[in-house]
Amino acid sequence: MISQNNQALPPGCQLDGYRIERQLSVGGFSIVYLAHDAAGTPVAIKEYLPNALALRREGEIAPTIPPEFQADFNHGLKLFFEEGRALTALNHPNVVRVLNFFRANGTVYLVMRYEVGQTLRDHIRQHRGKLDEGFLRSMFCGLLDGLGEVHGGGLLHLDIKPANIWLRTDHSPVLLDFGAARYAMDIGPPEPRAMYTPGYAAPEQYHGKFTLGPWTDIYAVGACIYAALAGAAPQAADDRLADDQLLPARQRWGGDYSLDLLATIDDCLRLEPQRRPQHARALHASLAAHQAAAKPASSWLSRLGLRGGK
Repeated sequence: MISQNNQALPPGCQLDGYRIERQLSVGGFSIVYLAHDAAGTPVAIKEYLPNALALRREGEIAPTIPPEFQADFNHGLKLFFEEGRALTALNHPNVVRVLNFFRANGTVYLVMRYEVGQTLRDHIRQHRGKLDEGFLRSMFCGLLDGLGEVHGGGLLHLDIKPANIWLRTDHSPVLLDFGAARYAMDIGPPEPRAMYTPGYAAPEQYHGKFTLGPWTDIYAVGACIYAALAGAAPQAADDRLADDQLLPARQRWGGDYSLDLLATIDDCLRLEPQRRPQHARALHASLAAHQAAAKPASSWLSRLGLRGGK
């Protein structure tokens, strides 16, 4: 498979009653657009368009899929469509709200509530090494509220990472991108073509030794908190299984953050699933119960989610 650059849909393009305004972002599997519905309400529309499998040239609307890639394209299309079906049943302020999903132009589109802000990945890059503990606890508690709703609906996300966590302008989080999600009733060994992100994927996502479950998403949340402190993802789990070089959070940041927070991160990053918090609500309780332990920061820094100097 050869990666290629796909042309975005042009401004003014009509999609099932929505008018495309401009491209917002692009990734290896999709393009996200700002659009407006018939009432003029802004929405975000996510288009399934994997660079390695499909090509849309300038002036075209429907992508071209080579025959040898058609089966893989259809497999991803099915997962993308199921993502829309699953998310329309969820209505939580910390989970991306899918308003509609439909087929058009030989692919699938998800219509989502438009949110203003930036990803946690971008926030970490802007404030590397200066994130305030109170901000981290509050933000991840909000994320875990949403994740608990996801797990309660029988779903596992399986691709939680800073790029898939959106921060609104008030720093409240929104969990994005359920393209790798699976129903809990189907948990077991990972699928042969399962998607995962090194550094955030749990050990059980690489092989069938352990069963997937809510604890798999918990590993990813712990990796996100670790990355928020380090400015980069922790060592990949498959590498850790061979030679664990990950410095525990308690050793790395013992003088900067509370021991309780650091121990919670280390517990989430246990290689053995049964030694981690077993569900989102348990981890939420651990973070929320000790917010008073967070180191104080000056009020204006805290509002920005930053720490004061040592």
